[in-house]
Formats: sequence, structure tokens, C-alpha cells
Amino acid sequence: MRLISARTPAGETLGVVLGDGWRAASELLEGGPRTMAQLIAQGPGALDDLAVAAASATTISSSSPASPLPLLADAELLAPLPRPGKVVAIGRNYREHAEEEGVDPPAAPLVFSKWPSSVIGPGADIRWDPELTAQVDYEAELAVVIGRTARNVPVAEALDHVLGYTCVNDVSARDIQFGDGQWVRGKSLDTFCPIGPAIVTADEIGDPQRLAISCTVDGEVVQSSNTSMMYFGVAEIISYVSRSFTLEPGDVIATGTPSGVGVFRNPPRFLADGDVVTVEIQGIGQLVNICRFERVASATVAAEAGA
Repeated sequence: MRLISARTPAGETLGVVLGDGWRAASELLEGGPRTMAQLIAQGPGALDDLAVAAASATTISSSSPASPLPLLADAELLAPLPRPGKVVAIGRNYREHAEEEGVDPPAAPLVFSKWPSSVIGPGADIRWDPELTAQVDYEAELAVVIGRTARNVPVAEALDHVLGYTCVNDVSARDIQFGDGQWVRGKSLDTFCPIGPAIVTADEIGDPQRLAISCTVDGEVVQSSNTSMMYFGVAEIISYVSRSFTLEPGDVIATGTPSGVGVFRNPPRFLADGDVVTVEIQGIGQLVNICRFERVASATVAAEAGA
């Protein structure tokens, strides 16, 4: 299944993609979840029930083309999981990315975090104050959505805890990141975690280590690789992280980015006002966001001066 979160007159709504259209999960399944958070809270059984209902709806729609569905293209999409419990991120996890940075291969997954308040959906603006940061960078990544609690999970069982996969852009303010000497603030500015467009359930993806992944800025390909190039695959990451802290349903793991990021280009290439950034992953789709300057610092200073 392909699961979306959309803004409707009734508020945030969990939807299931059916061809070029979609239907609210609560309409497909009597008493079904109204939001992604409710689906996750109800456990794996609710996902199975929704899959059965969606398969039945697909069959009915195919035999009755006169029954219109809301078009996916017309939906106002939110991040499929608008407020994850945790956003766990993995650094330097692609061979070429470590090489372009000029660092040794990691001996174990390099774990950091992004605050959930940085999450936005497809089509939303990536915004920053140019007086706060002048070195905003893109990072295309495969995101893993946890569906079952994972604690001390062996590698062989790790993928059983995955609900599905989506795209994430680990937007990074490099001057803040490197200036702080740690990564959380520079990677957690508001709007710096675009996620979407949909969560594709694990059964549809199969092996997460054979997916093409790319990023384009204004139509130019700046990153192009395959998840097979990870040092540590999804199962290894889940197992490793779960030995230190519990992964809970609704947590998201960003699994690292390939080479081609702006900070290590010659000359460096950072994002600017008006840039269109597209993260694309095979089998999942495209996550598109536009960059916008938001001069918060200047406005704040001016307000304080006039107070």
C-alpha cells in the first residue's frame, strides 16, 4: 500500500492511494483510523485490515470506472507522518560520501537526531533566515518508518519491525553544523526535514538495499546512487540502534546520504531562495520542496528597536 496524509475540510486525514486517486482509510474500513498516528497506535493488525479493504476497493474501482475517486494530484499532502516520535539519523553511511568528505569509513553507524518539529511535507517551503545560516545543503535519504517496538533486535529480525519507507531530505545548515561541533541544531531548524510523498509499506518495497536514489536542484542532478552503496543496511541500523534505545512505532530513521552534497563540491553549492529540490527514490516517488528566505532575525531586531 501507499499511505498518505492529506489536509481536508475534516482536518488531517489518512489516505490510501488507489491508482491515480485516493480514499480516506476511515471510508475504506468501518471504524478505520482517521490519521497515520491512529493507524500506528492500533498496531500491525490494523495495517493488515486496511490492506484487505484497499485491495477490495481497487477491485471495485476497476470494475466500476464510473465511481470517481479524489485525484491524488489534487490532494494537499502533508508529511505522511506529520509528527514522528523520534527522527533518528545516520551520518556518513554511503561509501562515496565518506570519500568526498575525506574521512575514514565508520566503524559503526554514526547516530544523531533531528527534532520532529523540523518535519514538513511535500510541496511545503524549506525556509531559513539568511542572517542565521548562509550554507544550507540538501541530502537525499531513504527513510524507514518503524511499525513495531524494537529493542535489542537481531539483524535477522530487524526488518519485521518496519512499517514502510519514504523519502527524506536531511536539510543541513553546514556553517551551524560545523561551527557547533555537533550536528543537531544545524540539522533541526524549522522546515529542515521534508518527508514524503507517501509511506510505501514494507511488503511493496521488498529489499530496501537495491533502490535508486537521487536529488536534483532546479532540474540538475546533484546526487545519484543506490541504497546498495550503504555501509550499514537498514536491518543493521535498526539492530544497532535498538541495542542503545527503544525504537517505537512512528519513529523515523534517515539512513544517510550519497555523495554530491553541496558543501563538498568544488566550488561549494548551497541552496538559495527559489531553488526547487527534488528527492527521488525508486518505488517511492518524488519529494519536491521549494527554498525560501525568511528574514526572521532582521524582523526581530527591528521590532525590538521600535519597542
